This record gives sequence, structure tokens and C-alpha cells, in this order.
Amino acid sequence: MKTATAGRGFNDVVFTICLLVWAPRLLLAELKTWDGKHATDRIEVRVVYFVPRDRTPLPDWKERVAYFCKRIEQFHAREFQEQSTLATQVEREPFRSERTTAQLRAGDADFIFFRTLEEVDAKLKPVQAERAGFPILLVLSDINWRPLDDFYRVRPNGQRSEFEGQFIDGRHHPGAASGGARATYLADRGTGWGLVSADGWRVPYCGSDCVVYHEGVGHAIGLPHPEPGNGSVMSLGQYRGWISESWLDDDQKKRLGWTAPEKPIDRRQDLFSTFKAATEPRVPKPDQDVTLKLDWPAGTQVRSCRVRIQTELTGPWIEVASTTNAAAPASLRLGRFDRPTPVSFRVDAESSDQRSVELWGYFQVRSEFDTHPLPASRVDESAEVSQPPIRDTGDELDLLPLVDVERQRVSGQWTQRDGVLESPKEYGARIEIPYQPPAEYRLTVIAEPLDEPNGLILGQRSGEQRFLVLVNYDQGQKQKPASAIENVDGQNVDRNATTIRSALLKKNRPSQIVCTVRKSSVTVSVDGQEIINWRGDSSRLGLSDYWQTPTATALFLGAYDCRYRFTRVTVSAISGTGKNLTQ
Repeated sequence: MKTATAGRGFNDVVFTICLLVWAPRLLLAELKTWDGKHATDRIEVRVVYFVPRDRTPLPDWKERVAYFCKRIEQFHAREFQEQSTLATQVEREPFRSERTTAQLRAGDADFIFFRTLEEVDAKLKPVQAERAGFPILLVLSDINWRPLDDFYRVRPNGQRSEFEGQFIDGRHHPGAASGGARATYLADRGTGWGLVSADGWRVPYCGSDCVVYHEGVGHAIGLPHPEPGNGSVMSLGQYRGWISESWLDDDQKKRLGWTAPEKPIDRRQDLFSTFKAATEPRVPKPDQDVTLKLDWPAGTQVRSCRVRIQTELTGPWIEVASTTNAAAPASLRLGRFDRPTPVSFRVDAESSDQRSVELWGYFQVRSEFDTHPLPASRVDESAEVSQPPIRDTGDELDLLPLVDVERQRVSGQWTQRDGVLESPKEYGARIEIPYQPPAEYRLTVIAEPLDEPNGLILGQRSGEQRFLVLVNYDQGQKQKPASAIENVDGQNVDRNATTIRSALLKKNRPSQIVCTVRKSSVTVSVDGQEIINWRGDSSRLGLSDYWQTPTATALFLGAYDCRYRFTRVTVSAISGTGKNLTQ
């Protein structure tokens, strides 16, 4: 008896110890979907950037997608305090649809949703089956349900472009009628599907991150809209502010199995929850100073904070303000804009205690409060982003996939990885692009100097003549870098009429160079600023022996004593037809 009693007492002690250790966890119910069928203590979201067959991916799509993934992960962690974890996994390459934009739009929003998700799911299903947590497939589409320039926020109406979007108290929010998003919880399969069209994510309006979570997580696990409506992420959050200012209703979370913590989070000291950025004035006019007002937790010390802006969806991000090792700035100056234009901005900051925050936003410079800026060309089925005032007759062609570094390199060890081309740091490095341009065309290049900038070479063709555009050639001798067309009337950068002297490129900053070649003119712009406007007969153009390549009809890239990273090289036909020289 004593032995038995002693044994029972020992077991009781062990049980008591185990109870003390595990009781807090036992009290926390397992989180499940809204219908209680599937566990959601871990949610895994596979994120796909979806591009129709006739479109070109955004050059910075990875950065955009990564931003939204980080935002929804931070929000989920704050709302569920580790009772449910959210992990996103982004497909490394864009999903190239077998259908064109027009084919995908052949139906209403529900038809587009299921056609898109079924196409993606069919290809990714074997991979998804191996996942451990509750699986969600989230597709971020490069198009909207109907034609819409989501950067300018206008849709076509006959020969006019009309504003379409949510413009509330001077602030832009997602929700254009031509845009849209859908999601469904597939209880029988134990998975969720979400689709966010371009208007919901490509341009970072205030509240776009709410849309991504609303469709990509909330509805995908069965969460409904709360009644009555409020500012929560499953209700009207996207029209109120960023996801960091929103929340999930406690009643909804408890229905999922969440247990409220004994001590609520003090959001006043939470950098993710507190940090905000807003322009002052909210709707600036041309030539008016624009300031970005910043909100921080009290007493924050900043290790670094920088602001970048973009005035074209496919253009580069330009750094306009920064500060280091200081008290958190209440504002940073963005500068002035000389004309009405949309502007995206992004703020990256790190506090002295190594907390980081990133926030993207959007505003428009307008001549009058109710007068929106217009893109240079009308919106149509083939182009949903603004274009210069040139009417293209052909679709934009991505040239980088045509390049094989082993076959096309002429000089230097060029490298290519994940669709990005990189030049060596050599004198006269060059590589051919196996493509013969049409009679008139526009070449768009995004290049990033990885060293102190020196000559960037863009090999061109006009008529039967080859020539090059030279950007930021450092001649030393206390002179500013030179840029020019080479050659004009047999003269190089030292002695021709197109030469300008200005430091146009900056180390580790991508820049956009656009070369427009017409039968009797060549214009060049760098980061939206026209630097060369030459007019004359193409017979006056020529290429020196130093820069020649084997194929006389091909375009080419080159570099002079500087490594360049090329993330975009595209061509659009103005007249005539180009030729793929690999075929």
C-alpha cells in the first residue's frame, strides 16, 4: 500500500508539474478556419506575380511583392501574438500566363478570378501538396478586370480618359471599379484562393496592404465582413488607412480560436503600428514645396531613414531625402514637381535599437484639387501604364531573355542570373542583343552602376547606320562626365554637337534611359529628363571601330571601366517591324 501510495503520489507530482508547465498552452484553443474544419495555427501563403502573355513584368516587381508580404506578416503577428503564424513564399519568377490580356478579360470578375486561379493552381498543385501549414494561393495580377491605367488612375471612355478610383479627403485608396479582388475558402480541399488585380497592389495607395490581407488571408480562411461595418481590415480598413492602422475584430479572432492576452500590446510604442507618412500639402500643386510628415513612437532615435520617389510606374526609384543617427525627423522634404504628375513614395527606416519599418504611399500633384493629371497617351488593351507622347504600333518586347552570355558576348565576362544581366569592369566590354530593331523604335533600359559610374554604352541602329548612345563617360581632368551620341559627322563625345556634361548616374542607384530613334531624329532621356535631342539624316551617324560587334544589324550593350546591372532592356516599335536574330 505504501509503495502504491508513494507511486501514486509521485505520479500526482509529475502530473502537477506537467499541468503547471502546459496549462497556459492547453488554455489556448487551436486556431481553425471560420467553419472550424482546418487548423490555422500556421498559415502558408504562396504568392504568385501573374503576367499575361502579351505584357512585360514590372522591373521592380520583386521589391513590390516583398513589401506587401512583409506588411501582412507583421500585421498577422501583431494581431495573433504567435497563436497563429503567417509565412509567405514568393515564386521566384513571374507566372507567365498562356493567355493574353484580352483573353483573360473575356468575362465578368468571377470568371476572370476562376480562370486565373485555375491556371496557376494547375501548375503549382504538386508543390502545394507538400506544404505543412494551411495553404493559401495568392495571385497578384499585372492587369485589372478592365482597362485602367492604375498609376494615373484613369480609364478609357471613347477618345477620353476619365479618373476612376477612391479619392477620399485628398488621399488615394484602392477600389477602382475596373480593378477588383476576389477570394474563396475551399473547405473541401482545405485551402484558400485569393486574387488581387493591379489596382489593389501595383501602385501603393494608402490601404493597398489591407486589400492584400483581406483577400489573401482573411477571406481565404473563411472570414466574413463584420456587421456592422467598421475600420477593421475585413471591413472598411482599405478606405481608412494602412494595414498598420487597422485591426481584426476580437470577436472574429475568438471565433477562430484566439485567446486574448492578459496584457494588450501597447501600440503607442510599436513602430509598425505607429509609423505613418503623409504629404503636406496632401494634394500639392506644381512648383509647390512638398514635405513628407512622419509619425514615430515617442522618443525614437533613428539610425537611418531615407525616402525614394517614382514618377513613372516602370521608372527608377530616386532617393530624395535621408537622415542618419538623429532624433526621429518630424518631416523630410521631397522637393517640387514642375508639372501635374502621379508620385509613388517609399520610406525605409531603422531605429537605434535595430527595429525597422518600411512604408509605401502615393499622391498626385494636381493643378487644381479636382483636376487629375493625364497620361501622355490613351489607355488601351495593350498598355495600362503611361507612355511618352509617341504612338507605338507594336507591343513592348523584353530583350533580356534573348541574350545568351556565352554566345553573344563580344568582350569581357558578362554574367546573367534570374533574368538580370551584369557587365564586367573592363574597358570596352560589350555584348550583342540578337535583335534587329524596326525602322523607328523606343529602347528602354534600366541600369544600375555597381562602381563609380563610367561610360554606359547603348548600341543603336537607324536606317543602315549603327551608332551608340554614351552616358556618363568620366574623362577625369576635373571635368564633369560627358554624354553624347557617337558618332555624329564622324565626331565622338569630345567634339560633337550632342555632347552634354553632367553627372547623370549614381553608384548603386538604378536609372532609366530611354532612347527614341526616328528616321530623322534621336532623343535620349535619363530618369525622365531629356538630355539629347538630335535631328538630321541618319547617314550622318556612325560607329567607331572600337565598338564594333560581329552582327551589323544587332543592338548591343557595353560598359567602360564600370560594372552595370541591367534589370530591364525593352523595345517598342514606332514604325516598321523588328527581327529576332536567334530564329
